[in-house]
Amino acid sequence: MHGEALFYIGSFGITSIMVTMAGITLILSIVCIAGTRNLQVVPTGFQALLEKGVENLEGIICENLGKENGRRYLPILATIFIFIIISNYSGLLPMAGKLPGLAAPTSSLSVTASLAVIIFFTTHFAGIKAHGVGYVNHFIKPVFFLAPLLVLEEFVRPLSLSVRLYGNIFGEESVTEQFFHLIPLGVPLIMNALSLLMGFVQALVFLLLSATYISGSIEGH
Repeated sequence: MHGEALFYIGSFGITSIMVTMAGITLILSIVCIAGTRNLQVVPTGFQALLEKGVENLEGIICENLGKENGRRYLPILATIFIFIIISNYSGLLPMAGKLPGLAAPTSSLSVTASLAVIIFFTTHFAGIKAHGVGYVNHFIKPVFFLAPLLVLEEFVRPLSLSVRLYGNIFGEESVTEQFFHLIPLGVPLIMNALSLLMGFVQALVFLLLSATYISGSIEGH
């Protein structure tokens, strides 16, 4: 099971999801170092490929946040998007979820909830940065008695983000596994192909909703 500890460091248990997350972090670090080791004014090769990817993400984020705010929050939003999509695809690797040390991080609610909490604090940081302490006034406007509902809405957002991502990835893994047991040839490959698309879509939805929440806090309600 994903939540069972593979080994312990002192009293701290290390699970398959933690190992996979560490592997993803290591791979991304190596890719970034390799792509930026010898920066060229006119990018070529691997550097050009990475810059094209960043430019595409920047375009999506700036479309929602505007050019200035888009570039300001590009690092955190792009990082989360890249982490999510690679985590989603890690679940398509052979023996993922069964081989110790290999499990899709986004199939764990604790991981998706952690990502949603980061967006939660980023959203309100952006609002306070843009409006100062007056940002909290939007909880009591247009009428004061709506404040409890508006506060509740802020906590529902990260819950929605985390459960949506977790549910889709965990559901895809479960359905693919069941198809594999029922029809071991052909159908699982089709499901994996669909999972490639869904993994990207879920990462994109998380990115777009996050950008929308941040944009709303900056522009005001």
